[in-house]
Order: sequence, then C-alpha cells, then structure tokens
Amino acid sequence: MAGPGGPVPIPPGRQQIVLGALLLDLERVVSVDHLIDALWEHDPPDTARTQVQICVSRLRRLLAPTGAEIATRTPGYLLIVDPEQVDARVQRVLAKQAAALLHEGRLEEAADTYRTAASLWTGPTLSGVGSGPLRAKATRLDEERLSLIESRLQVELDLGRHANLVGEVSALVEEYPLRERLRAQLILALYRSGRQAEALEVYRVGRDLLVEELGLEPGEELRDLESAVLTGDPALRAPEPRGDGTLSASGQFPVPETGPRQLPSDTSDFVGREEVIARVRGALVGGEGGAGTAVLMGRPGVGKSATAVRVAHALADEHFPDGQLYCDLRATRGAPISAATVLSRFLRALGVPAQAIPEDTDERSAMYRDLLASRRVLVVLDDAALESQLLPLIPAGTGCGVIITSRSFLTGLPGAVSVQMETLSEDASIALLGRVLGRGRVEAEQEAARALVRVVGHLPLALRIVSARLAARPRWGLAAMVERLADERHRLDELAHGDMTVRASLTLSYDGIDQLSARAFGLLGALEGPTVPMWAAGALLDDSRPFPSDLVEPLVDAHMIDVIGVDPAGEPVYRFHELVRDYAREQLEKAPPEARRQSVARVLGGWLSLLDTANRKIMGGDYLRLRGEAPRWEPPTRYVKRLMADPTAWFEAERANIRHAALQSVAEGLDEHSWDLVVGVSLFLNRRGYTEDVVELYHVVEPFLRERGNRRGRAALMEIAGDTVAQAQGNVARLEVMKEALAEFVDLGDVHGQALARRGIAEVIDRTSERIDLCEQALEGFVEVGDLGGQWRSLMLMGYLRCLEDDTRRGRADLDRALSLAGETGDSRARAQVLHRIGMVEADGAEYERALEHLGEAYGLVVDLDDPVGQAMVLRAKGRVHSHAGRTCEARSLLERSVALFDELRDADGQAWVRRDLADLS
Repeated sequence: MAGPGGPVPIPPGRQQIVLGALLLDLERVVSVDHLIDALWEHDPPDTARTQVQICVSRLRRLLAPTGAEIATRTPGYLLIVDPEQVDARVQRVLAKQAAALLHEGRLEEAADTYRTAASLWTGPTLSGVGSGPLRAKATRLDEERLSLIESRLQVELDLGRHANLVGEVSALVEEYPLRERLRAQLILALYRSGRQAEALEVYRVGRDLLVEELGLEPGEELRDLESAVLTGDPALRAPEPRGDGTLSASGQFPVPETGPRQLPSDTSDFVGREEVIARVRGALVGGEGGAGTAVLMGRPGVGKSATAVRVAHALADEHFPDGQLYCDLRATRGAPISAATVLSRFLRALGVPAQAIPEDTDERSAMYRDLLASRRVLVVLDDAALESQLLPLIPAGTGCGVIITSRSFLTGLPGAVSVQMETLSEDASIALLGRVLGRGRVEAEQEAARALVRVVGHLPLALRIVSARLAARPRWGLAAMVERLADERHRLDELAHGDMTVRASLTLSYDGIDQLSARAFGLLGALEGPTVPMWAAGALLDDSRPFPSDLVEPLVDAHMIDVIGVDPAGEPVYRFHELVRDYAREQLEKAPPEARRQSVARVLGGWLSLLDTANRKIMGGDYLRLRGEAPRWEPPTRYVKRLMADPTAWFEAERANIRHAALQSVAEGLDEHSWDLVVGVSLFLNRRGYTEDVVELYHVVEPFLRERGNRRGRAALMEIAGDTVAQAQGNVARLEVMKEALAEFVDLGDVHGQALARRGIAEVIDRTSERIDLCEQALEGFVEVGDLGGQWRSLMLMGYLRCLEDDTRRGRADLDRALSLAGETGDSRARAQVLHRIGMVEADGAEYERALEHLGEAYGLVVDLDDPVGQAMVLRAKGRVHSHAGRTCEARSLLERSVALFDELRDADGQAWVRRDLADLS
C-alpha cells in the first residue's frame, strides 16, 4: 500500500501475515481464530489473542498514512480500504474491461488491457510470507494471473502476432510445464511460424511429462491440436485481425415557417432531472395571470443551461408555437449584456426593422411586451445575475413562458418559481457515462464507474469532461481515470477537455464575488472537516462580528458553498462540493503560508474554546483534564450560549469535525493544539463508547508529541487516552502507560497531572492498601488544584476499597462525600457513577432493596443522558443484584438487555463480563 510519501513498508513476519490474511478476505470480517491459525498453524501460544491485537494495533499505525483502516468487527477485524489501492481488485476490473473490449472486437485494446492487469503482479502472491493456511487463497490469485496471461496470449494469437510470442510462451511453459492451455498456445504459435516439427516436439514432451508425473494422457483440446498440426488443418491458420466500426448519424432540425427559433441544440446525452423538468413545466404551462416564469439556480457546472434547453425543446412546438427567443446574458463572464441590447436583438427577431427600434430601454420593453401580448412565445434567458437585468425582458402575455438560469439566488421576480438544482444522482451519473462511452464500456468497469462519478462529486460538467476524454482515448480504462483524479491537488487539471474546464467555470463565479468573500472562500477551503460551522469564517478572518455567517452568505448566493442544515444554535452549517473545495485550495495557495497557518490555528483555537465550554457544562467545571497553552479563539458569546444548551448533542454533531481538527493540528505542526484537542474530546468519546476514535487520535498525536518534545502534552495524552488505547493489551500495559505519565508529571512538577495519573493507577493495580494510598495522594492533589471531579472520583474508589477491607464506616463516609461532590459539579453522569458504586457496595452487604433503589436512580440519570455505556453497566449491576437475591428471571432479563447494549457498542470485554454472569444463572 502507498501513502503520501510512497509505499508503506510492512515489517516481515507476523504483521505481513496478518495484513495478508485481511487483504485476501477484503470486505469480509476475518476472525481472530483464523489469524491465530495463519500465524501459528498448529501450536499457538497462550498469549496468541493478545499478540494478534498487538499486530493489528501496529498495522493500524503503519497504514494510517494510506487511508486504510482496520476496524474491529465481531468476531475479528475488517480491513477497510479504497479498492483502487488493492491490485487484486484493480486486476479484476481490468479483466472485465478486457473481456468487454474482446466482445466488441477491439482486440488490440483488449490485449493491452489484459497485459496491464497481469503486470500488477511482481511475483507469486504473498511471496515470502510464511503461512501455510494463507497459501491456498494466495494460489487462487496466482491462478487468476495465469488465466489473464493465457487470455492475453490468445488475443495476440488472434491478432497474428504468433512469431513474437514464441519466446515468451516457451518461458511460461518451462515455468508451468503441466499447464495444457499454455502448451497449446506455444504449439499454435510455432505452427503458425512455420515450425511444425518443433510444435509436435512440444506436444510429445508435454505428453511424456503428464504420463510420467500424473499418469494421465493430455486433454482432448491438446490431442485435437496435435492431429490438426499433423494434417495441416486450415483452421490453424492465423485469422485476419478483426476491427471495430462506428455508426454515425446526422440530421437537422426542421426550419420553422414563422416565428423565431433561437434555441441552442438540445443535448443528446441528457439524463435525469425528471423532477426539475416537471417543476419547470408546471410553472410555464400551468400558471395564470401572466407569463409563467421558472428560475433554475445552482452551482457552476450543475447543468442549468442544458436543463433549460431540454425543457424548452420539449415544450416549444406544443405550447409555444409562435417562437422561442434565447439569449446568453453572460452575467458571470465579466461583461453582462444589458437589457437594452437583449431587447434590441429580440425585437429584430420578432420582425421589427432596426430603424424602428426605440433608443430608450423602457420604450423597447413596452414594444416587446406589446408584440408578445397575443403570441405564445418561450423566452430563455441564460446566465443571469440581477433582477434589474431581467425585469424588462419578462413578457406580459399569458401565453408566454420564461426560463431563467442563474448562479445567484434570484428571488425578487414576481410570480417566478425558483428551482434549486443539485448534482446528479449516482444512477443518473452512471447513465450519463454510458450515453457517451457506450453501456458496454461502463458495465465492464462497474466499480470503477461508481468510483469515477463519486470522485467528481456527480457534477454534470465534470462528468461530461471525463466522458469526453475517455471517448477520445478508447484505450483508457475508467479505473485509470479514477487514478488520475485521485490527487486533489491536480484534479482540476485533469477536468479539462477542449473548451470545457471545471476550473474556468468556477473562476467565472469566483471573479464575481467581493474581495472579502474571495479571501474567506480560500481560507474555508483550508479546513479538513466534513462540514463548516458558521463561526469558522470569523475565526479564519479574525473577525469578531456577532454573525460570522454574514461572511459566508455571499458565497452561498454565488453557489460556491452550500447550506446543508442548522446547528443546535439554529445557525447555518455549510459544506463544500468536492471540486469547489479543490478550487478553494488553489486560491489559498496564492496567500502567504504563514497567514494561512495563523488562520487555521485560530479555527483550532475556536474548537478548543468550545470544548472548554462543553466540558464545563457537562462536568460542572474544568475537571478531570489538563488544559494546554494553545491560544483560544472565542466565537460570539450569545451564539455559544445557544449552541451549548445541550453540550452532548453538540459533541455528537461535531465529533467528526473535532477529529479532523486534531489531525489537522498535527499536519500543521501545532503540537500544543493537537494534544489539547484530543484531551478535550476524549471524555466525551469514552463516555459514548467511541473508543476507536480515541485509539486513532492517540496513535497519530502521541508520536508527533514525542518527536516535538512536548512532554506535558504527551503525559496528558497518555493519562486520558493511553489507558483506553492500552486496555486491549491488559492491565500490565495500562499500568505501564499510567506509570510513565506519572513519572513525567512528577518530573515536571505538575500537581494536577500527578493526581490524575495516581487515580488512574489506582484503578489498575491489585493491592488494595496501595490503591487506597494512591487515592489519598490523588485526593490531596485534586483538593490543591480545586478539581471537584477528581475529588469525587478518588473518594468513590477509596470508599469502595475500604468497604472491601471491612472498613465500612469510613468507606460509606467516603462514598457519601463523593455523592455530595458529584452533585456540586452538576454532572448527572458523575452522580450516576457514585450511585452505581454505592449500590454495588450495598449489594455486597446483602442490602438488596437499598442497592436496587440507588441503581434505579443511577439508571434514570444515564437514560436521561442518552449514555449507552452507563446504561449497559447499570443494567448489569441491577441484574447481578437480582441474581444474588435469587430472582433469576429478573436477573436474566436485565443481563440480556445489558449484553445487547455492549454488543451495539462493540465492547468485547463488556460482553464477556455479562455472558459470564448469564452463565452463572444456569
């Protein structure tokens, strides 16, 4: 696999075997048991599962630059990777394409495509990977390669290239002496080259080998071929190479006898848009009281003009028999045509002599309306910008219709129906490719076709460009075009053919926006998240206005960015089309790099500020986490207040954006931002069971911090995220991580960090007395820095441990203090956790009803919080209490609900705990 810096080396041994197993079963879950068999075959060690987990963890880090992901899926792992990065998948796509070309009689292209497919191999599959169980599957792929080679050789024989093939096929027969089809192809190549005796000798050697090695005679095909060579059968002569032809058609529109017919030619390969066409038709022929008017609005390249012309042609003869007027108003090309000029053109087309056309625009408009008052004429006004440009051109007659296209939001035309045009659906996009390239070529590469339409964002202009390029180059495969478009830095360079270019289309819109909006456009392109919150524009420009969306709305009006919804504060959320984002980044490259970096840093500071607010709202203060020194950027206060009405909902909505922000901080070299972001979001991620996010961020940020020498940040990261990352490796690994963090905090003199690390260690170690000592030390530190969250957590664990040691009086007192402090924080989940622990202590003392009372209160809190992790744990606790009380039916019901939640959370440890509890019931 390859990343931005080239191929990613995978260390030999276990990691290569695990990756090989995942690749051989791509898109299927590979069980841990299968991986153990692949690694050790017959004698796995007791630690086999742990070693598999370690291998997978290391592979995840190695594969991170490639975009590949190893996801945990019961009962093992699933490799998620772009199919275009997997040679076996690419080979199969090429094989289908070659077969289609062969079916169409395009032999040379088929041979080239087969050759390209076979060239993806550089040797036997999984060569050097020592795993017997993987060899059978690897052999299957090697068989596919040989079949490709044989298919290509057959095509080349059909092309009459027998003389050039003899040496190559001889070497292949030497390598695979028992493969009869290769031997038959060598015999045929020799015979057609005038070497009949050698051909027969190849047959005899092969027969002797088959008899000696396998005790078998050659197959029927090979025996018949020998007979044909002996008799000089004419059927063995080289056939004439087949060619391919094309059909052409021509025609012309009928010349109208009366009235102007100015519509451009319709697009023959037009697809989709049924809903848009229906709305425009309804506006034009179903209205009353004046000319029906429809305004098609949308981003550059979305197909507004083509759709307008398609509807106009469909309606012209039946509904507008008196003529069709058309004008490209050129609003986005720097020199828009005035209403007066358009009126002059239309009046001449309607039969008014040039000398009779008034000079005054209002008089021209009046004459225009008068001429159309009793006629049924359709007017198409393409590429408009302003209502003032359009109003003089709207007829007054009830029999007329007007179709307008614009990249701007034109909502001020009386009675007009506005139709927002979006990109094509995937089916329509593929249909468009098929119309231009032929269905056979597209169907032969169905996976590549889907990838191709996705990579250009289903934009019609881009689809037409790639279709035109592929049509002009019939030897190119769709997969090759996908590969060309994969690099977003050069994607717009590839989307050009003749006069059609996506970049030029976007430039027309970009040139029409003001300077501030143009600067905002480029900077917004620097952000990596899937959506753009409204405050981000203010941060990028360091603009403190109360409504930063005002900076973005001009871009929305120009269809350079889309509004896709609203955030919890009711403000707009934006998203770029993929190609528009590419263009924005091109514009950003013109800005000074340091200015761009400072702008991005402000946005990252905005995320940190919002994380601070959200954590304070949930935890009741800045508890249970360290904060870095990265500067914050404060979004508007009133906006933040509305946004954080439900901080958990905000976390959920922005989870992906915060993840991208943390990763971008690494890419920008902002180490303080990187750990601060991960620590800030980890509390939420752990609470909601998004541990895979925590693991991914840790494995990216921790090496970066180590490289940058950011000791405090790395220690903070290990304290809050390292424990989660190391859980899969057991308590020993978790303890090592926590001890390393503590040592760093002690060396740095960080009291808060020491307290956090000591409490974390107390959760892991076994000796109860040592755990209580650590809790007491941690409590002192938390009191010193005023961390209520740390205090109640330390008291909760300490109280529980003292109860286990039969120091019930002090233990209950600690738990009561913990419950009181948890209430002071205002964190409902904190209170639920303490109630859960109190309930378990009471259950241990056979106080079952009191335990269920406290656990019931805890469960109500976690349900209100929509906290699935908390629900699963409390349900398990309630089930265990009922079990201890001898109420088996109630226990089973609660435990089954708990295990179902742990299953949804993909928490294997949680599932195992509860399944053991269920087993104890029977």
